[in-house]
Amino acid sequence: MMGYVAFGDFIANGKEGEIKDEDGKEGDEEDGTLNKPEPDIDYIVTRYIAEFINTLSSLSYIVYGIYGLASYNKFPTASRLISYCGLMGVGICSGGYHMTLKYHTQMFDELSMHLLTTPLLYRLLSYNASPQRTKLVGLVLSILFTIVMVTHVVLDEFLLHAVSFGLGVLIIARHSLQIISQRTLDLDTKRDLRNISIAGISFFVFGYVIWLIDDWACRYLTDVRHTVGLPFAFLFELHGWWHFFTAIGGYIAVVVVDSITSHEKVENPTSRLAWPVPLVARLMANSELPAKPA
Repeated sequence: MMGYVAFGDFIANGKEGEIKDEDGKEGDEEDGTLNKPEPDIDYIVTRYIAEFINTLSSLSYIVYGIYGLASYNKFPTASRLISYCGLMGVGICSGGYHMTLKYHTQMFDELSMHLLTTPLLYRLLSYNASPQRTKLVGLVLSILFTIVMVTHVVLDEFLLHAVSFGLGVLIIARHSLQIISQRTLDLDTKRDLRNISIAGISFFVFGYVIWLIDDWACRYLTDVRHTVGLPFAFLFELHGWWHFFTAIGGYIAVVVVDSITSHEKVENPTSRLAWPVPLVARLMANSELPAKPA
């Protein structure tokens, strides 16, 4: 659900989901422009950015990725660099789509989600594995990624893309918590890593709920935005909040997976994490402290 009111460089032609420019040309897939079913008109802030808030909020993935790489004292290993670049890639592709609303940028936007989860799945599933199993994991994940990519792009099939991404997120969450419980760590580090992981899952689930609300209540939210007007209308652009909360969840996933699979000494990462993760970790730790006797 994007955009606000019909003014600027675009005018409605009277049919829902169809937009005409000043020459009366309709957007369609023949020229790479999507006809969207939403009841709003885009390009409200600038003629160069279709969905301003959704484009701006996509930068959160990039900011968290850059912060994550900068938080280490030494040059990142290849696996660490790939993981954080996957997170930044989501932001770049998402921003590109919401800026242009082209079909090919939409494909990049959706497939970039797998560029984030696939390296994390590889690191978790190949952790402490034999060389043979490591090669097998890499081969299977590569085949699955190729199948999803080709099916989604060529056939424009969404279900396989959505199910495979959701399954990947579940596997990452489960295996991360499993490895944390199995590794020999001091109690504070194990507790904080577990709490951070749970927080990451919670951020992602909350973002997904917001996305569902945005999809189901599109027209109602549009009415609210028209009522409150700018700039407060931006607060009700829920797809942008989906970007923000899933960026935090993705950032936490990269941090946790890197911490527990890098074969380096696992130190408590809480103090070097980006906001609001340290705050959430402290609140969760304090909630676990036994109550003082009266």
